[in-house]
Amino acid sequence: MKNNKIIQERLNLINNLKARRIIVSENVYNAMLNVPRHLFLPELNLDKAYIDTPQQIGKGQTISAPHMNAMMCEYLEIKPGDKILEIGTGSGYHAAILAELTGKDGIVYTIERIPELAIKAKEKLKELSYSNVEVIINDGTKGLESKAPFDKILVTAASPKIPKSLLVQLNPNNGILCIPVGKRHWDQDLIVINRIKGKYIKKKVCKVIFVPLIGENGFEK
Repeated sequence: MKNNKIIQERLNLINNLKARRIIVSENVYNAMLNVPRHLFLPELNLDKAYIDTPQQIGKGQTISAPHMNAMMCEYLEIKPGDKILEIGTGSGYHAAILAELTGKDGIVYTIERIPELAIKAKEKLKELSYSNVEVIINDGTKGLESKAPFDKILVTAASPKIPKSLLVQLNPNNGILCIPVGKRHWDQDLIVINRIKGKYIKKKVCKVIFVPLIGENGFEK
């Protein structure tokens, strides 16, 4: 009975996001419907799993509000088979959505600087059979040069500036980067960048609030 309640809560959330035109594509709708957000949250927060708000996951980090997960995925325009880089694994929830979107022919590399979170996310993703996700413990602000170029890059923490290391690792054939940029805890913009040949086309999408991106090309710890 409890399972049915959870499934219904997830369906209600996803349908609400669709009604608000935050989810506009069928593939993002299905991906978010397929990923059990409650399994990526600490037990204390289980009753809030399908409320559209961020939640604490420990170590001073959060899991984004579902509307933000959906919005970023829509802007990334992920296609089956895409090679994706995610900076900031956190709980692993967003990596699971990315894995759903790129499918078995694609791959998601996700980097987390906090070992405890990375290990927990890796275990959860394995438990849920996401074999197309690789979790890496490292400084994500440097990107992952050994696996570049990436069709899509998603950054889930706010950077003081757009790291050049990520720009150069974008696929020159319409690679897309989605990243929050701004001050450490406020006045941040969600930026979407398309790389087309030698040009980077940048647009500001909306105001956001994310935890700071820590690392060599981000904020100091």
